[in-house]
Amino acid sequence: MAYFTKDFINFFKELAGNNNRAWFTENKKRYEDSVKRPFEAFIEEMITQLARQDKRITMTPKEAIFRIYRDVRFSKDKTPYKTKASAIISPGGKKDKSTPGVYLEMGPEHIRFYSGAHVLEKEQLHNVRSYIASNMKAFDRVITEKEFSGSFSEILGEKHKRIPPEFQEAFAKQPLIANKSFYFYSQFKPGIATDPELVSKLMDTYRIAKPAMDFLNTAMHSN
Repeated sequence: MAYFTKDFINFFKELAGNNNRAWFTENKKRYEDSVKRPFEAFIEEMITQLARQDKRITMTPKEAIFRIYRDVRFSKDKTPYKTKASAIISPGGKKDKSTPGVYLEMGPEHIRFYSGAHVLEKEQLHNVRSYIASNMKAFDRVITEKEFSGSFSEILGEKHKRIPPEFQEAFAKQPLIANKSFYFYSQFKPGIATDPELVSKLMDTYRIAKPAMDFLNTAMHSN
């Protein structure tokens, strides 16, 4: 089924040019009808589908979805609203940025499916680096597999300028050892939002991402 109408994308396009409380208040019912309720129903179905693949996922849509209201306290950009809908479906919940899960971002520029280990604690990062260094061929197979490399960006993440001595040899063979985080995304045109097969296509994307997610999850808990 199609969860969204064309007004889902049109709402965000118009919001981008009218990002103020007066316009949003005037269009509040439209937001609830075209964005909020459909997105909640869509995320509920995504949670159901993903929970069948990962029994650790037990969250509700409310626990997964990010609010449209921006936190402007420490930002130079004082526009009050986000111009995209987003949610994290993860075994660790919305606040867990380390455990590989699914981050969905839907707006007028694109729709993106993110996964990976985005924010790693010191011990987790050490574990991931050690595991990659000890399983270099397996890691290379995962990230160069044809479907994965054809569907996702390269492995992204801010890099450390200084590599601990114990990882220097591994770094020479695999530069991703320098990463502080390991994440990747697949991007779709915004028109896919109205596709009745949206959930199926995203679940197929999840299937392709799963080996990399599993590798990173194992790596994080390897010591």
